[in-house]
Amino acid sequence: MNTKQRLLRLIEQAKNWDNSLDLRIPIALKLALAITLLIVSGMSALGFVILESQKSVLSEQISDMGSAITKQFANSATEMVLSDDSLGLQTLINNLVDNQQIKGAIIISEKGETLVSNGITPSLEIIQNEINKTKDSPAIEWSSSHDLLNTLVYFNHPIKFNQLIAGHVLITFSKHHMIQLLEKSRFVIIMVTVLMTLFAIFLAFIMSRQLSKPIHNLVDASIAIGEGNFQYRLNERRNDEIGELACAFNHMAHGLLQKAQVEAAFSRYVSSNVAKEILDNLNEVELGGKHVEASVLFADIVGFTSISEKLPPKQVTEILNEYFTYISSIAQYYNGHIDKFMGDCAMVVFGVPKKSQDHSFNSIACAVMIREAVERLNEQRVLDNKVAFHFKIGVNTGVMIAGNLGSSDRMEYTVIGDPVNIASRLASIAKGDQIIVLEELYKQTEIEKRVLAHKHEIIRVRGKQDAVSTFLVDNLKPDYRIDMDRQITKILDQPIDIEL
Repeated sequence: MNTKQRLLRLIEQAKNWDNSLDLRIPIALKLALAITLLIVSGMSALGFVILESQKSVLSEQISDMGSAITKQFANSATEMVLSDDSLGLQTLINNLVDNQQIKGAIIISEKGETLVSNGITPSLEIIQNEINKTKDSPAIEWSSSHDLLNTLVYFNHPIKFNQLIAGHVLITFSKHHMIQLLEKSRFVIIMVTVLMTLFAIFLAFIMSRQLSKPIHNLVDASIAIGEGNFQYRLNERRNDEIGELACAFNHMAHGLLQKAQVEAAFSRYVSSNVAKEILDNLNEVELGGKHVEASVLFADIVGFTSISEKLPPKQVTEILNEYFTYISSIAQYYNGHIDKFMGDCAMVVFGVPKKSQDHSFNSIACAVMIREAVERLNEQRVLDNKVAFHFKIGVNTGVMIAGNLGSSDRMEYTVIGDPVNIASRLASIAKGDQIIVLEELYKQTEIEKRVLAHKHEIIRVRGKQDAVSTFLVDNLKPDYRIDMDRQITKILDQPIDIEL
């Protein structure tokens, strides 16, 4: 599996995992919600602290003011209580109650009798109970249980003369003003919190968009890389972790581009199948081979040496590149690959490194297709008053050794063995436009029922004691030529680059 396939697989897995979620929440929304929640929580906590602090301050102010007024009033009423001046006490109370915050006042004797009163006051029974509870305190404060809204507070101070208690003064204060201030403050804090929340949502959205934009760009870049566009780059210019990530991604993309270029160049020196096999198993690249069942084809140009002597070197190179390009395309169509080019001869292998159960037939079909394609090329060359070229082809199959041969610093993936040598020998004895195979290859059931051939001659080859019988391949049977003509047209119509 190459780099592109691995990236595509990872992206596909990420998409499948993402699609399996019941709800997909964009990261921008998550960041916006998190920032908003943080700001709202902070504002709420701050508002609560401010309200509690203000409530405490106002309560202390009322307590201090109530205690001071009650004490001052008690001192002012001492002489009037001792002289039993009811009119003066009533006038004093009336003047005192004429205030928005003071809602009532009462003076009681040391016997618990009401001397004068005005406005809202607790009952004598409640007053007496509270006085008895706090008789050691010079001034007391309490709220009446009958005040359901808890808006009234009562202050008591004894009326003393020479350390003798002549009575008590009880003044009722209203907390309504304090409650109004608290409500007003609460409203202001709520409004500020709402405004800050709206601002936080807007700010969080802008910030999250700015934070998530590089992530979206990175996703787009990953998809582009996965699709093979290794020239894609991120244009993030940031002095933070995201900038470092973008820089690292660009370095990775550059490395992948170089790797892809190396793979492309490597595939031009060896077949794509071999290149893929080596690149996918880099840790296993070592000298050695193994026995495989495969087929090999040799295609040699007839009389090329004498022809090349009459042509400029550049033209000779262009001719070879053109023909070998077509042969490579035809070999790929039949799951074969170019093992090597040897001057004007091409060696094509089938069944390695990618195994194929039909490599014998594919090798013969490839030979037929090469001959048909060359015939069409020659027709056009004759019309253009150019020299026609003819190939002689030998095909053989059998058990051969496939692997890395050479030295530790210079090796080549190829096949060797008697079947290879025999195929080369068959190509050397063939004549122009002939395809020669051994009888034992042609007599295979899967070959004989699909290939048209006739007996040729008996030859001797090196490595075999007995002579071997050969067959000349005429063509494929009609059922197996259905797509050949169309495929030849497709290959020949493709533009090729023959410039080095």
